[in-house]
Amino acid sequence: MKHSLKLLALAWLGLLSSQSVWAVGTTANTDITNAASADYFIGATPLTATSNTTTTTVDELLNLTVVGQDAGNQVTVGPGDINQVLTFQITNTGNGTDSYSLTVTNLLGDDFDAVPIAIYLDDGDGVFNAADTLLDGSNDPVMNADDVITVFVVADIPLGPLDGDIADVDLRVDSNTATGVPGTGIAGAGDGGTNAVIGTSGGTDTATESYLVSDVLVSLFKSVSIVDPFGGTDPVTGATITYSIDVTVTGGGTASGLVISDPIPANTTYVGSSMTLGGVPLTDGVDAFDGADFGITTPNTVTLDLGDLTAGTQTITFDVTIN
Repeated sequence: MKHSLKLLALAWLGLLSSQSVWAVGTTANTDITNAASADYFIGATPLTATSNTTTTTVDELLNLTVVGQDAGNQVTVGPGDINQVLTFQITNTGNGTDSYSLTVTNLLGDDFDAVPIAIYLDDGDGVFNAADTLLDGSNDPVMNADDVITVFVVADIPLGPLDGDIADVDLRVDSNTATGVPGTGIAGAGDGGTNAVIGTSGGTDTATESYLVSDVLVSLFKSVSIVDPFGGTDPVTGATITYSIDVTVTGGGTASGLVISDPIPANTTYVGSSMTLGGVPLTDGVDAFDGADFGITTPNTVTLDLGDLTAGTQTITFDVTIN
């Protein structure tokens, strides 16, 4: 009786192993095999019984993610700019090979539409350039499980938008095998003729990024003056170099959170308390008075938080000595 119960239990385990499996981490079309065995005695003779071998072929799970890659999911542009790039990353989070169709939509309710819009597959360097491939619907990207690709949405900005206007753009990516209700099975549509099962993403995902119009331009111009220990202008040991940085803002908007950083060059030493803004002395320590510091925000670097600036020019100076 004891041996019979053991055989029954092993047979039940074999039955369980023959059921369908959703194995996100296991490659689609992988065979999972299993067999049970029983050891027993008849009298003093040891014997073994072996079950049949069950085989379970892993179905293909259809899953993906789309994520915008630009800071704040936003790219700053100017009216009339051409070939402006939004960057997205697509990941095949399923367990098989799939191809994907990509669709770009200008969203309603924003300030303007960017046109025309094209989609390019990155050549692997992460930079939009001539080596990237235009995706025109006839060459949808094919991705293995866990593959990650970068695509660029490229558009021109019309002349009409004003400073602060936004164009929201959706990139939708659909599995070409199937989309729909998670858990839905499609017979024979997976890798190697396995079934395909729609995953939690529904076989589709969408990410939104934006073009933000700004007619503000920030430019920096840096100049140098030298006073040597002999009253001349030769850059010799002990000479003082005064760096002057003109920060110019043009346009009708505001450059927000403008921070200037200037590392002290090798072979020189910063002259303490030499920073000025518009001729007004600044402090080297972090305080609430002037937004300037030396070596605190960033080691061996002059840092000045200018805040929000509109059109105009601010001049920063500081001194170093040649070692």
